[in-house]
Parts: sequence; structure tokens; C-alpha cells
Amino acid sequence: MNHWTKLSIDYASQRSYLDDLFQVYPTIPEGIRDIDKDLWKRVEKAFAKKDNIVLLENILKLALFPIKDSYVAYLKRDKEAIKRNPATVDRLCGRLYEMGLDEIFSRSSEAKETNRQIGPFFKRWILKKSLGVEPLKKEEFLKAKGNAILDASDAIMMAFAREHLNYKHKKGLDFIGRFNGKYVIGEAKFLTDFGGHQNAQFNDAISTIKAKNVKAIKVAILDGVIYIKGKNKMYKDITGKLKNKNIMSALVLREFLYQL
Repeated sequence: MNHWTKLSIDYASQRSYLDDLFQVYPTIPEGIRDIDKDLWKRVEKAFAKKDNIVLLENILKLALFPIKDSYVAYLKRDKEAIKRNPATVDRLCGRLYEMGLDEIFSRSSEAKETNRQIGPFFKRWILKKSLGVEPLKKEEFLKAKGNAILDASDAIMMAFAREHLNYKHKKGLDFIGRFNGKYVIGEAKFLTDFGGHQNAQFNDAISTIKAKNVKAIKVAILDGVIYIKGKNKMYKDITGKLKNKNIMSALVLREFLYQL
């Protein structure tokens, strides 16, 4: 098995893994969502008048619809569908009236789900000089003689990898560095659970390290449930068919880079 994968598994099972990982992924929910005052006044007015069409039209404009319902996304994308489907409108509005304005406001202003916020955290951690190197903008990065990390947007990072490292994969990158004269690229993921979307995230990272003819060392910087020993697919993959790939926790990345 890859030494760094084993080190990550051991770290997760024997040390304060989650406590330490919080430095990389401080998954603190944001404050409540702001609701436009004028829009909310229109909601209140339509609610008082029991005007189903106007009520639904305005509530659909909120960033978060207060009810989980399979038909809401369709209504958001096809505004005219409200007029063509009176039974659906009445059904949804019936639930809204039952909830009441206070509950509608409360649910529509809930904080964003944590797992939708964690994407930028890895890069923020890098920018704190957590790997011992101050990230540099593209021009400075190219001129730097010693170890260096690229500080760039997703688009610039992708363009750099295509131009300088023969990276032709469609997936974006979260990390480009140069240590001991060797380029390293990687995608970072925090896998919070098994199944569904998390499996897709895992597969994205793995497809990046499988990209061919890249002039760099490829790394999948993965954290979360992936290192829990058991029969789950991700653990079986990293200890089985992917056991020789560079798959590791962000918490051992620094040691990996400096030993290159």
C-alpha cells in the first residue's frame, strides 16, 4: 500500500484526526440567509389575501424554498408552469398556509448546508502558509527558485496546468506546487459520508490522479470517512485497486511534499 495512504489511515484511527482536520475544514455554518425586504412584503401581502399564484411566484424567488418538494425545481425553471398547473399550486400553497409566515421566513432564511460551503476551505488553509510556503501568484511562482505553491483562481490554475504540465483532464485542480524541483498537482475533497454525491466526489479526485502524460506528480488529497476501516467501497478501493496511487489526507501532505 502507498505509504502516505497508510499513514492517513493510521492517523485517522489512532490520533485526534477530526480535531486536527478542523484546522483545514472549519465547517462552521454561515449566518441566516438574507431575505429582500420588498420581496418579503409581497409575500406577506399575497399570504394575507390568500392569492395562491402571487404567493407562490414570490416565494419561488427566495434563495431557499421553505418546503422540500420534488415539483419546486420545475416551477422555478418554468415560470409559466404555475398558470398551467392549478392543482400543484393549490397543493403547495396549502402547505404554506399551514406553516404560517413565521415558519416560512424561518425556513427560507436557514443557513446554507455545511457540505456546500467546504469547497474553498482547503485553499484558504493553504493560503495561511500551512505547508510552510507562502503561495505565490503565477508570475512570481514561475520565477521562484525554491519550493513554491501557486495562488490562483480555478480557471488560472487549470490554464497553468494545461500550458506547463500537459494536463488535459477536464476536472479542476485545488493544488499546484513545486517541491525539490518536482511539480505536484492535486484535487482536495472532504468526504463527509458514504454513498451518493460523496462517491461522485471521490471518483472525481481519483480520475484526476489517473490522468495520463501529466508532467507532474498527481495527488488525491482526501479526508473524511474514506479512512474508516471497513467494507465501504471507498476504503476498499484505496486499499485495493488504488493502493499504489498517491491518496492521502491533507494532514500528511506537508511531509509528503518535503520528502520528494
